[in-house]
Amino acid sequence: MARKIEPVTPPNPAKAQALVKSVRNQIDKLDLQILKLINDRASAAGEVGKIKMENGEDIFSPAREEEVLANVLEAHSKYPNALDASTVRAVFREIMSGSRALQKLLKVTYLGPEYSYSHLAAIERFGQAVEFVPVGSITAVFEEVNRGHADFGVVPVENSTDGRIADTLDMFMRMPQMIICSEIRLQIHHNLMAKCEAKDIRRVYSKPQAISQCRNWLGKNTPHALLTEVSSTTTAAELAQREPGAAAVASRQAAVRYGLRILFEDIQDSADNETRFAVIGHQKTAKTGNDKTTLMFRIPHSPGSLADAIAVFKANKVNLAWIESFPSRIAKNEYIFFADFEGHIDDPKISKMLKAFHDECTEVTVLGSYPIAQISG
Repeated sequence: MARKIEPVTPPNPAKAQALVKSVRNQIDKLDLQILKLINDRASAAGEVGKIKMENGEDIFSPAREEEVLANVLEAHSKYPNALDASTVRAVFREIMSGSRALQKLLKVTYLGPEYSYSHLAAIERFGQAVEFVPVGSITAVFEEVNRGHADFGVVPVENSTDGRIADTLDMFMRMPQMIICSEIRLQIHHNLMAKCEAKDIRRVYSKPQAISQCRNWLGKNTPHALLTEVSSTTTAAELAQREPGAAAVASRQAAVRYGLRILFEDIQDSADNETRFAVIGHQKTAKTGNDKTTLMFRIPHSPGSLADAIAVFKANKVNLAWIESFPSRIAKNEYIFFADFEGHIDDPKISKMLKAFHDECTEVTVLGSYPIAQISG
């Protein structure tokens, strides 16, 4: 028996257009509601800022901003088929940035130029509604903040592939009065970009750390290209734009800025390539209950002194998250140590631990207590 074929109903363009128009009208109404709520929120934030200024309090509050983001993301997780959490975080970051700018336009300096990873980290922390000031070195970032030419600075502390950033630790030794008030954990995505085809690449530019983090990939995929170190990934992108047969390892944003094609994405050798940045300034950060403290300390030059100092953390059940040594400028064959541990200096448990820790050291400087950052990017 032959199967009966049902007639196909032809599409009705007029009906489809009417439906699209109806949905778009709904979107327009929602946009106006969102706009009103954003401005109502900014007005309320302005009231808080006015009270802060009258009482001599700081406008930038990393603890409060982390609390806002945590509350929003927790509520967001309950929505099915919702926007990606990173999108929601970016939206609220910019809302807070714009609201903060109505109270005070912060000046933030970073290791430039634009679209370097330090710049991207600064945007991740402060949003776009600030005055960004690129400088040519980590030393210059510290100097600009120390002299009051900038409210805050963003400096790299360590990379998951290459380890510590020596220039940053050296500057903390030179300027121990500088306070870490926040941290940024940025997932680093390296891309190979050029104006030419991959087969025509004869030179690859990038900063030393980026080349190091992609060395295996570059050796396998661009074996005939000369790897050339420059001051920043953005400088690399600029050179790739101008020079025939040149490519750069840099961020996606740098490719857009200089009109380069991304030939290969995510070429870093480690999929978990991450850089941790510190936000430096002169203000202390209130505790959130999910905090980290950074110390700089010196110990007696005697057998077992480091083991005795480290034992204090275990004895007080404080989790030591990171430790790094650096040659001392005071005495030959001595070292300055840097350490991160979980907790805030205003916690009674941490205050007790630090008292015992001081007894084991010749010098201790608390560089700052601040909220533990979630990885982004």
